[in-house]
Amino acid sequence: MTPRGLLSAPLRLLIISAALAAALAGCKDKQEAPPPPPKPAAIVKPKPAPSLTKEQAMAALLALPEVKAWSSDIEQRSRGKSHGAIIEDNPTPRTLNGKQYWQMSFVENRKQSVQRRESFLVAQTDGQILVEDLQNDTVLSLDEWRRGIRRVQLKSAD
Repeated sequence: MTPRGLLSAPLRLLIISAALAAALAGCKDKQEAPPPPPKPAAIVKPKPAPSLTKEQAMAALLALPEVKAWSSDIEQRSRGKSHGAIIEDNPTPRTLNGKQYWQMSFVENRKQSVQRRESFLVAQTDGQILVEDLQNDTVLSLDEWRRGIRRVQLKSAD
């Protein structure tokens, strides 16, 4: 019998050599993982086109009973020399609570001047109409504004 220490050293060397050979052979078959795909650049979504054009917003305001009455009154009082009109206040839409609005006003168009009567905001997405209260620097819903007009009309009728 050979002493245990002599056999174990060559045996150990043989086992280590076999393990290294297996590891190297495994590395050749193994392919490197492909690099992760590059992250796509941030996509900038274009602003959706307004579903309500300026012309449609103007038509919606001209259809309001109050605006029709004002236009008729202006025509009658001036004997056809002055007219009511809807004009665009600012070509840049106004943003309120994340919504874009056309900025327009109803004016009395006289021969030598134009007098603003009321300022409106018309939502580009759904046609919601708001009224600007320039005295108080607030914006009113159409219903709130109408209630205020009726109160003024009732007071002046007394």
